[in-house]
Amino acid sequence: MSIVTLLPFIVLIGAMFLMTRSAKKKQQAAAQMRNEMQPGTGVRTIGGMYATVKEIGDETVLLEVAPGVHAVYAKNAIGAVLEDSEYNRIVHGDEEESDSGTVVPDDASSLTEAAEAEASTETAEVEDAPKADLTKKADAAEAAAEGQKDGKTDGETDAK
Repeated sequence: MSIVTLLPFIVLIGAMFLMTRSAKKKQQAAAQMRNEMQPGTGVRTIGGMYATVKEIGDETVLLEVAPGVHAVYAKNAIGAVLEDSEYNRIVHGDEEESDSGTVVPDDASSLTEAAEAEASTETAEVEDAPKADLTKKADAAEAAAEGQKDGKTDGETDAK
Protein backbone atom coordinates (compact mmCIF):
# COMPACT_ATOMS: atom_id res chain seq x y z
CA MET A 1 0.00 0.00 0.00
CA SER A 2 1.30 3.37 -0.90
CA ILE A 3 0.81 6.70 0.87
CA VAL A 4 -1.40 7.92 -1.99
CA THR A 5 -4.05 5.28 -1.25
CA LEU A 6 -3.98 6.05 2.47
CA LEU A 7 -4.10 9.85 2.03
CA PRO A 8 -7.93 10.15 1.76
CA PHE A 9 -8.37 8.12 4.95
CA ILE A 10 -5.81 10.23 6.80
CA VAL A 11 -7.52 13.45 5.70
CA LEU A 12 -10.95 12.09 6.74
CA ILE A 13 -9.71 11.05 10.18
CA GLY A 14 -8.00 14.44 10.63
CA ALA A 15 -11.18 16.33 9.70
CA MET A 16 -13.25 14.25 12.13
CA PHE A 17 -10.74 14.94 14.89
CA LEU A 18 -10.86 18.70 14.28
CA MET A 19 -14.67 18.75 14.21
CA THR A 20 -15.04 16.82 17.46
CA ARG A 21 -12.39 18.99 19.10
CA SER A 22 -14.18 22.24 18.22
CA ALA A 23 -17.53 20.82 19.37
CA LYS A 24 -15.94 19.75 22.64
CA LYS A 25 -14.55 23.26 23.15
CA LYS A 26 -17.99 24.77 22.59
CA GLN A 27 -19.56 22.37 25.09
CA GLN A 28 -16.91 23.18 27.68
CA ALA A 29 -17.39 26.93 27.19
CA ALA A 30 -21.17 26.55 27.60
CA ALA A 31 -20.74 24.45 30.75
CA GLN A 32 -18.32 27.01 32.20
CA MET A 33 -20.76 29.83 31.41
CA ARG A 34 -23.56 27.95 33.19
CA ASN A 35 -21.36 27.25 36.20
CA GLU A 36 -20.50 30.96 36.52
CA MET A 37 -24.20 31.93 36.85
CA GLN A 38 -25.06 33.73 40.07
CA PRO A 39 -28.45 34.54 41.57
CA GLY A 40 -29.61 37.91 40.26
CA THR A 41 -28.00 37.66 36.82
CA GLY A 42 -30.05 37.89 33.64
CA VAL A 43 -30.14 34.93 31.28
CA ARG A 44 -31.63 33.95 27.93
CA THR A 45 -32.96 30.43 27.55
CA ILE A 46 -32.47 28.36 24.42
CA GLY A 47 -36.12 29.10 23.66
CA GLY A 48 -35.43 32.85 23.62
CA MET A 49 -37.03 33.77 26.97
CA TYR A 50 -35.29 36.36 29.15
CA ALA A 51 -35.37 35.83 32.91
CA THR A 52 -33.49 36.49 36.15
CA VAL A 53 -31.77 33.69 38.07
CA LYS A 54 -33.17 33.22 41.59
CA GLU A 55 -31.68 29.90 42.74
CA ILE A 56 -29.17 27.46 41.28
CA GLY A 57 -29.35 23.72 41.97
CA ASP A 58 -27.19 20.84 40.77
CA GLU A 59 -29.09 20.24 37.53
CA THR A 60 -31.81 22.89 37.66
CA VAL A 61 -32.16 26.66 37.84
CA LEU A 62 -35.06 28.64 39.33
CA LEU A 63 -35.81 31.59 37.04
CA GLU A 64 -38.04 34.60 37.65
CA VAL A 65 -39.70 35.14 34.27
CA ALA A 66 -41.91 38.02 35.49
CA PRO A 67 -42.29 39.74 38.85
CA GLY A 68 -43.58 37.02 41.20
CA VAL A 69 -43.59 34.31 38.49
CA HIS A 70 -40.99 31.57 38.95
CA ALA A 71 -40.17 28.59 36.74
CA VAL A 72 -37.73 25.71 37.11
CA TYR A 73 -35.48 25.04 34.12
CA ALA A 74 -32.70 22.57 33.42
CA LYS A 75 -29.24 24.13 33.45
CA ASN A 76 -28.77 22.96 29.87
CA ALA A 77 -31.72 25.15 28.84
CA ILE A 78 -29.73 28.31 29.59
CA GLY A 79 -28.49 29.64 26.25
CA ALA A 80 -26.56 32.69 27.46
CA VAL A 81 -25.70 34.54 30.63
CA LEU A 82 -26.12 38.26 29.93
CA GLU A 83 -24.34 41.25 31.39
CA ASP A 84 -26.52 43.55 33.49
CA SER A 85 -26.42 46.38 30.95
CA GLU A 86 -27.40 44.10 28.06
CA TYR A 87 -30.19 42.45 30.08
CA ASN A 88 -31.61 45.84 31.14
CA ARG A 89 -31.40 47.14 27.57
CA ILE A 90 -33.32 44.15 26.18
CA VAL A 91 -35.86 43.53 28.95
CA HIS A 92 -36.48 47.00 30.38
CA GLY A 93 -35.72 49.06 27.26
CA ASP A 94 -32.92 51.02 28.92
CA GLU A 95 -30.82 52.93 26.43
CA GLU A 96 -27.06 52.64 26.43
CA GLU A 97 -25.10 55.79 27.12
CA SER A 98 -23.17 56.53 23.96
CA ASP A 99 -20.07 58.67 23.76
CA SER A 100 -20.38 59.23 20.02
CA GLY A 101 -22.12 62.58 20.41
CA THR A 102 -24.53 61.82 17.55
CA VAL A 103 -27.69 63.89 17.79
CA VAL A 104 -30.85 62.25 16.52
CA PRO A 105 -33.78 64.62 15.85
CA ASP A 106 -37.08 63.92 17.57
CA ASP A 107 -39.03 64.37 14.36
CA ALA A 108 -38.46 63.27 10.78
CA SER A 109 -38.45 66.76 9.27
CA SER A 110 -34.72 66.66 8.57
CA LEU A 111 -35.19 63.41 6.68
CA THR A 112 -38.13 64.63 4.61
CA GLU A 113 -36.54 67.96 3.63
CA ALA A 114 -33.86 66.20 1.59
CA ALA A 115 -36.46 63.95 -0.05
CA GLU A 116 -38.65 66.93 -0.96
CA ALA A 117 -35.71 68.79 -2.52
CA GLU A 118 -34.81 65.71 -4.56
CA ALA A 119 -38.42 65.26 -5.67
CA SER A 120 -38.65 68.89 -6.85
CA THR A 121 -35.54 68.52 -9.03
CA GLU A 122 -36.96 65.32 -10.54
CA THR A 123 -40.25 67.13 -11.29
CA ALA A 124 -38.38 69.91 -13.07
CA GLU A 125 -36.54 67.36 -15.21
CA VAL A 126 -39.80 65.62 -16.11
CA GLU A 127 -41.45 68.91 -17.12
CA ASP A 128 -38.60 69.69 -19.54
CA ALA A 129 -38.83 66.29 -21.27
CA PRO A 130 -41.05 65.98 -24.38
CA LYS A 131 -44.38 64.37 -23.70
CA ALA A 132 -45.41 61.15 -25.40
CA ASP A 133 -48.43 61.23 -27.73
CA LEU A 134 -50.97 58.91 -26.11
CA THR A 135 -54.07 60.20 -27.90
CA LYS A 136 -56.15 58.27 -30.42
CA LYS A 137 -55.68 59.02 -34.08
CA ALA A 138 -58.43 61.25 -35.36
CA ASP A 139 -58.24 60.11 -38.95
CA ALA A 140 -59.94 56.71 -39.39
CA ALA A 141 -58.49 56.32 -42.87
CA GLU A 142 -54.97 56.62 -41.49
CA ALA A 143 -55.73 53.92 -38.90
CA ALA A 144 -57.20 51.62 -41.58
CA ALA A 145 -54.12 52.12 -43.76
CA GLU A 146 -51.86 51.00 -40.93
CA GLY A 147 -53.99 47.89 -40.38
CA GLN A 148 -53.92 47.00 -44.12
CA LYS A 149 -50.12 46.99 -44.49
CA ASP A 150 -49.93 43.23 -44.95
CA GLY A 151 -53.45 42.84 -46.28
CA LYS A 152 -54.96 41.85 -42.95
CA THR A 153 -57.11 43.79 -40.57
CA ASP A 154 -57.08 43.50 -36.81
CA GLY A 155 -57.90 40.01 -35.61
CA GLU A 156 -57.30 38.26 -38.94
CA THR A 157 -54.75 35.47 -39.15
CA ASP A 158 -53.60 32.95 -41.72
CA ALA A 159 -54.93 30.01 -39.70
CA LYS A 160 -58.01 28.22 -41.09
